[in-house]
Amino acid sequence: MPDKPCCDHQQIQHPSHHKETSHLNRISGQIDGIKKMIEEGRYCPEILTQLRAIRSAIKSVELRILDTHLSSCVAQAFLFQDHDEQRKKIDEIRDLIKRFE
Repeated sequence: MPDKPCCDHQQIQHPSHHKETSHLNRISGQIDGIKKMIEEGRYCPEILTQLRAIRSAIKSVELRILDTHLSSCVAQAFLFQDHDEQRKKIDEIRDLIKRFE
């Protein structure tokens, strides 16, 4: 399956994030494990510890995808697009950073 363009310019390609699938599957398994812990009436701190691990794992996936976006989509925008499109990418990154807070 070909990559989809991440913006209007034909030379810029959206990167693949398929390598994150295994991490997301692991997170999904952790969530299932927490559901089981709750059903079993496990001790609250044990459940909270597992929830914290999931938050950390999700943050890692999030940061890897952001890094890929910066090193591919944004970098390519600065190689192949005009100043207005470059400014849009900068604004997009600012918005993403605000959402991370």
